[in-house]
Amino acid sequence: MTAMPTLETERLIIRPFALSDLDALHHLLDLEQADAETGTAGAQTREQRQAWLEWSVLNYAQLAWMFQPPYGDRAMVLKSSGELIGACGYVPALGPFGLLPTIQANEALARAARFAPEVGLYWQVARAHQRHGYASEAARALIAYAFAHINLKRIIATTTHDNAASIGVMQKAGMRIEANPLPVPPWFQVVGIREFDD
Repeated sequence: MTAMPTLETERLIIRPFALSDLDALHHLLDLEQADAETGTAGAQTREQRQAWLEWSVLNYAQLAWMFQPPYGDRAMVLKSSGELIGACGYVPALGPFGLLPTIQANEALARAARFAPEVGLYWQVARAHQRHGYASEAARALIAYAFAHINLKRIIATTTHDNAASIGVMQKAGMRIEANPLPVPPWFQVVGIREFDD
């Protein structure tokens, strides 16, 4: 597997982050959206975000060198202005996917509740640019790349019941929406699933 190239959509450029993105990225993820529910431990200081960004930049080449999926965040940039408006990418997703009706395949509940790895999608868009379809546009591009170049069988995304915006992104990206029949884990309440042959 080679390094993931820059992707282009009608309005976006999805590219690897660069160290020069630090200030814009810290403002977007850690200041502007410090209270956003992202499934992480929360906002970071500028120094923590810098360490994360350095790790992310190194991660791109190392994963390609090890023939692994191109996990990690990418910059979501407007083609028209070059403005960094968000982050998106692939994440290792570990969860009880066997609890979902279409993945369950008649497994016993105890076995179905065991965690299994999947490749997940991630997106986060600056508040000023939300509700313009950018996250859906990026998600569709990432899904297309995953099926065409990573040869994935399935890709997922997770969210909570009350995150209508995220569920909407999943639907617009062509994902089938399923609900976890159990109340735990809390970040695994709603799952978007897209199979290669969907």
